[in-house]
Amino acid sequence: MKVLVTGGCGYKGHVLIPKLLARGYEVVAFDTQWFGNFLKPDPKLRVIKGDVRNVETVPLEGVDCIIHLSSIANDPCGDLDPKLTWEVSALATMQLADKAQRYGIKRFIYASSGSVYGLKDEPQVTENLELKPLSEYNKTKMVAERVLLSYQDDMAVQIIRPATVCGYSPRMRLDVSVNMLTMQALSKGKITVFGGNQTRPNIHIDDITDIYLHLIDHPDVTGIYNAGFENISIMDIAQLVTKHVPVEIVVSPSNDPRSYRVNSDKLLATGFKPKKTVEHAIREIIEKFRVGVLKDEEHFSNLKWMQKTVLAK
Repeated sequence: MKVLVTGGCGYKGHVLIPKLLARGYEVVAFDTQWFGNFLKPDPKLRVIKGDVRNVETVPLEGVDCIIHLSSIANDPCGDLDPKLTWEVSALATMQLADKAQRYGIKRFIYASSGSVYGLKDEPQVTENLELKPLSEYNKTKMVAERVLLSYQDDMAVQIIRPATVCGYSPRMRLDVSVNMLTMQALSKGKITVFGGNQTRPNIHIDDITDIYLHLIDHPDVTGIYNAGFENISIMDIAQLVTKHVPVEIVVSPSNDPRSYRVNSDKLLATGFKPKKTVEHAIREIIEKFRVGVLKDEEHFSNLKWMQKTVLAK
């Protein structure tokens, strides 16, 4: 099987691609490499530096399955340059789907986001609830989902709405809650929590990447699926961190009202079983930091790095 992974040099791509290669697949990683490329060379891996907005440069010859991870990730980055966000996360997805259909590609796996639901009062957020996206990031994800679903008669469209991903990756992200709080404890000797009572769904990076493998193995599992297995508060995350790194937790007021619990029963019913927890992620980050593999570096924060590099041009 030949798999194209857009955004292959991103946070999830660096964990997913070695798993695809371990299966013996031929893999093409297509990425702007704004945040670098830490993928290890492999005879079955081709890494292409490119921009999905230039759809004619995306190589689809011989591709059996597309895993589309490319987007301007998270709300603050999406709001930095709304035009860029719409071009990368919505328009490029539309063009890629159209090109895939013309090339006769039969598998399209899309990384959407659990944030498309917006603010919800329901105790369990399921896939059939109304979408009320609040940010440019959420809105582009919703639009891209709708576009891809219109191709269901031509290809197997498999859409995942992940919770906040946590855990170590060679292309680390330190701007997501679990990773950020753990690094604060390690590098600053204290944790700052804004609010703390907000409940958020989380998923370990090994589990979200295993879900993409699960979808490859089950082409009949089509449509939209939530993916989040631990609904816990920001304060609970901070306290889990202090179990392993005993530091002070400082609480500050928050203007972020988002609090919701994602229900992933639909995905679990397909036979997928998560293997790791938030605590696994915390322990792995601590271990990587203590052996010197992971440092608190600026390019691991999407917002800071985009402001300094991509948007400074």
